[in-house]
Amino acid sequence: MSHPVSPLAPKHQPALPPIAGVRLATAQAGIRYRGRTDVLLVLLDPGTRAAGVFTRSKCPSAAVDWCRETLRGGQSARALVVNSGNANAFTGLKGRDSVRLTAEIAGKAAGCAPGEVFIASTGVIGEPLDATKFDGVLAECAGRTGPGAERWTEAASAIMTTDTFPKLATRRVSIGGTTVTINGIAKGAGMIAPDMATMLSFVFTDADLPAPVLQALLTKGVATSFNCCTVDGDTSTSDTLMLFATAKAGNAPVDSVEDPALAEFAAALDDLLAELAQLVARDGEGARKFVTVEVGGATDDASAHRIAMSIANSPLVKTAVAGEDANWGRVVMAVGKAGEPADRDRLAIWFGDVRVAVEGARDPGYDEEAASAAMRGDAVTIRVDLGLGAGRARVWTCDLTKAYVEINGDYRS
Repeated sequence: MSHPVSPLAPKHQPALPPIAGVRLATAQAGIRYRGRTDVLLVLLDPGTRAAGVFTRSKCPSAAVDWCRETLRGGQSARALVVNSGNANAFTGLKGRDSVRLTAEIAGKAAGCAPGEVFIASTGVIGEPLDATKFDGVLAECAGRTGPGAERWTEAASAIMTTDTFPKLATRRVSIGGTTVTINGIAKGAGMIAPDMATMLSFVFTDADLPAPVLQALLTKGVATSFNCCTVDGDTSTSDTLMLFATAKAGNAPVDSVEDPALAEFAAALDDLLAELAQLVARDGEGARKFVTVEVGGATDDASAHRIAMSIANSPLVKTAVAGEDANWGRVVMAVGKAGEPADRDRLAIWFGDVRVAVEGARDPGYDEEAASAAMRGDAVTIRVDLGLGAGRARVWTCDLTKAYVEINGDYRS
C-alpha cells in the first residue's frame, strides 16, 4: 500500500557518506507484499560495539526481546537484519522461534555467531513471521553489500511501512582532533508516541567508543529527540533505536561521557537524532502540517514535557490545526487535563508570534485574522507559558486529517 509523498517531506535527500566497517544491502523477501523491497541486511566489521533503547510497551515484539537479551550477553555486533511488512509481535513461541531462525540464517550469511546479530521488524501485529523466507535471501544480500550513498537511501526505503519518504541524516565531527562520521536512518509514520525509544532507527559511526559510553549517549539523546515526537499517541510494540560504532576512525580512547573530547560528538548525535525525529513527525500519516509545541514556565522540565505531550496528542488540538482554526480553547483543555501543576489565571498561549490568551482570558489585543494567519502555513508553532517556574519542553507532532483515518482504516486490506 503506497501513499502520496508527504507535502512536508524534505525537498532534497542527503547523500550519506560511507562509514568504514559498515556495508548494506536490501532485497525482496516477500514478507507480506510481492514486488516490494522489505528486508535490510547490514554487515558490521569485527570490533563493532552496540547500544540500544527499546519500547517500554508491556507487549513488546519478539525482535525487541531478542535485541535486549543480545545486548545483555555482550555488546559485540556483526550484523543487523530489519524487515518491513510484519512486526512479529504478539506471535508467542512462533515469534521467538522465528527470531532465532533469522539470527541463525543471518549469522551464516555474515560469518558470525547468532548472538552477534541484531534484529528488528515492523508492520502488521499478530501475524506469524515466516523466517524461512530469509533463507537464501540474506546470503545473497551478504554477497553484494556495499557502503555507497545509494545503499543508505535503499536501506531507509526498505524499512518503510506507511512512510511516504525515506528518512536519513548525517554528521561529520571531531573527537580529539580525529574526524568521525555519524549516519542515521529511521522509519515511522503511524503508531508513534515513543517511550524510551522510537519506531525504528539505526545510527552508525566509525568512532572508537566503548559500549557503556555509547549507551549513555543514546539514552541521553533519545530524551530530547524521539521521546519528544508523537503522531497519534500510540506507542508501538516494536520501537527500537540502536547505535553501532565500528571503531575504524582511530580516535584516541574515550572512557567517559564526561570527557571534553566527546562534547562535539555528543552534540552532533543529539542533533542527528532530533532531525530524524522531526522527519518522522513530518511524515505522520495524512499529515499536512508540522507542529512544534513549546511549553515554558512549568514547575520543572518533566512537568513541561507531559503538558506539551498532552497538547501534541490531543485529537481536538490536532484537528483544529488541520482546519487552520486558531482554537486556543482546545489548548487550554489539553493543559488542564495533563494532570500537572497549572494555574488558569497565569496561563498565556501563542499561535506563532500571536498571543491569543493571557492571565486566564482572551488576550485584550486579540486579532482573529492574525491568529488565523499563523495557522495557514505548513509549519505551526503552539507556545504555552504556565507562569509557575523555569520548566521547559519542546515536542513535535503533526495535524490530524481525514487521510489518517483512511490510511489506518485500510491498513490490513
